[in-house]
Amino acid sequence: MEQSFPVFYSDRFLTHDTGAGHPENAGRLRAAVDHLKSCQQPESKDYAWASSIAWIEPSSRSVIDHIYRVHDEGYVAALQALAEAGGGRIDTETIVSPRSYESALLGVAAWLDGVDWVCDRKSAAFALVRPPGHHAERDHGMGFCLLNNAAIAAHYAINLTSSDGASKAINKVAILDWDVHHGNGTQYLVESNPQLAYCSFHQSPAYPGTGQTGETGKFNNVLNLPVPPGTQLSDYQKLWHERAYPFLSNFDADLLIVSAGYDANAADPLAGVCLQPSDYGWFTNACQSLTPAILFGLEGGYDYAALSESIAATIRVATQGGTLKASEQSAGEQGEG
Repeated sequence: MEQSFPVFYSDRFLTHDTGAGHPENAGRLRAAVDHLKSCQQPESKDYAWASSIAWIEPSSRSVIDHIYRVHDEGYVAALQALAEAGGGRIDTETIVSPRSYESALLGVAAWLDGVDWVCDRKSAAFALVRPPGHHAERDHGMGFCLLNNAAIAAHYAINLTSSDGASKAINKVAILDWDVHHGNGTQYLVESNPQLAYCSFHQSPAYPGTGQTGETGKFNNVLNLPVPPGTQLSDYQKLWHERAYPFLSNFDADLLIVSAGYDANAADPLAGVCLQPSDYGWFTNACQSLTPAILFGLEGGYDYAALSESIAATIRVATQGGTLKASEQSAGEQGEG
């Protein structure tokens, strides 16, 4: 029997209101959900893999103690107070609306639910949430991000215990960030812990200006792979085989968390990297060469069609029986041991 593929999602994520014209808006998730559900229709050419998607409402679990592992309590309280006062701006581009704090907490719950699923079953899951998180620092949000979902999830995973109090033996967690922008917040929130590793592909120069190759973490547990505008899949593949795969393979994590931003697409309006939606199928397959225990969580991606197709490409390959077409393989991949 084919195992279901969980997508942790709630319509409540749509209540984070960033206002007219903001690129990080509820339409992103509406488009992605509509596309995936259209793939699930029996007459769809994608039905064979999409029929395994199980839509799961995030749990009502308390997440605040897990948030406090990475964020200052004062910042979290200020974020809540701003939302309860009717909302406002953290900076010119990072918006808080009356329901944003609630949405952010629910997003954290979805990521943690995903960690539980992946660690229990050693199979992949997707947290389809907003607001995104990888720019959020310990004491402030920025870059559309309020709470750092990936960092919270990573710290949660290495502190996991079973119902009898025994450790679940998640000793090491790696984070791969393929969003086109460097996850400055995630790097800073994990680089001081030898149980955590961070690897980022990102455009440079670009917002937020961090992620230089010389930033290697306190335990050589950070690998930044900046790429220029115009970079294509073949360039990513070369970096993967020469740099990212050895780094992540040698770290030998029990869990891989992917900060899955899809703004490196050529169609995306906020950057200049030239990936195509199908390229994320190759990237997903590459991740599976490391471990089947992968949690994908949404970060950026601002062209609706490219975002939706990229998420579908990720899930297609991540589902049982999902494989890359010959046209999506590379010579480098064929030679990888």
